[in-house]
Amino acid sequence: MGARVLLRIFLRTYVVGATFNTKGMQNVGFALVMEPGLVDLYGHDPAALQRARSRYLKHYNTHPFWTPLLAGIFLSMEKKIASGLLPADILLKLRSTTVYTLSALGDSFFGGSSLVLWSLVGINLAVSGHILPLVLWLFLCFCLLQAFKVYTFARGYAQGLSFLQRLKSWNLIDWGQRIKMANAALIALFVLQIAPGEGFWLLAWAAGASLLAAGSVLRSPARCFWIAVVILVGLFAPWNLVLPLVSM
Repeated sequence: MGARVLLRIFLRTYVVGATFNTKGMQNVGFALVMEPGLVDLYGHDPAALQRARSRYLKHYNTHPFWTPLLAGIFLSMEKKIASGLLPADILLKLRSTTVYTLSALGDSFFGGSSLVLWSLVGINLAVSGHILPLVLWLFLCFCLLQAFKVYTFARGYAQGLSFLQRLKSWNLIDWGQRIKMANAALIALFVLQIAPGEGFWLLAWAAGASLLAAGSVLRSPARCFWIAVVILVGLFAPWNLVLPLVSM
């Protein structure tokens, strides 16, 4: 497949959500992403092209940062289908499992961890008045995201499903947990910068924010219990007795 076709496919991954709908989610957008590759592979056979198109009009929904990887993997599989090395129905069997597994991983690592880190670093830089570092941080994150998309698209196309084993070795779930802990510290830092008062009250604000943020790494039932305990302690602690002790 030519470089021009691959470039067209990659650029279309940026608009995968443009035709989002309640029935197929991102399916129409992903079919548009795959169209140049399908035409290149099956353009000589209209019936085969129509069957290939129909494979991508089924329900599709995943984190958009994974779309280049999935486009590369499915292109690799379509090449083998077109050459007779794989049956067409195997793609439908593997497609749902791959898409929804990456969807859950993307929501956790990107939506629940990395994007939160990006915003918290930016907010802390903004409220502290460090405008140039803020601009550099935003530019760096933008460039890293584009590099990630290009890399995963290229590896997905070159290695197909075998690249998923490499992806598994990255341990993104564990890294997501580590990033959440860093986010807790960033929330505390933000509170320290904007909290009213000083001395004991400033530390109290920071401690409360840290405890609440730390609960983000717990599972849902434990997280709710943890947050409830922190709030109840804050509301009902005998501050009239604590303040004279800490001020001595």
